[in-house]
Amino acid sequence: MWYLKLDCPYCSNTTFKVTDKRNSPEGIRRRRECLRCKKRFTTYEKVERDGFYVTKKDGRREKFDREKLERGINRAFEKRPISKEDINKMINEIEEQIRKKGKKEVKSSSIGEIVMKKIKKLDNVAYIRFASVYRDFKDIKDFKEVIKEV
Repeated sequence: MWYLKLDCPYCSNTTFKVTDKRNSPEGIRRRRECLRCKKRFTTYEKVERDGFYVTKKDGRREKFDREKLERGINRAFEKRPISKEDINKMINEIEEQIRKKGKKEVKSSSIGEIVMKKIKKLDNVAYIRFASVYRDFKDIKDFKEVIKEV
């Protein structure tokens, strides 16, 4: 059994009622209403899964960090006409695809290739941006080669 300590973001009250509950890509979405101030707010619940490790090119291992993945992908999509919902859906698909492999260790290159394929389907400019960092482009020749792929 677990206990959730939750405060109203408006008045810090700890008693409220759930007015709506549904599944969403971010987890279980609940609309709550504070019983003191009557204001409503949304919470998301997500089941925490067993983690896995990412093996870097230099051999280091680090725990998979979804936020790090999100930051890199969001940076590639900065100022692009792709909705935040589409980007989040893609990130969820990437994480699910990695987890379905069922491995406790995944190479960073494997994750990078999955990410690049998914980004390429959504936006070519974001793909080139991501590829330039991921593949560590040295000069304009590297950009030209990737642009030919697109």
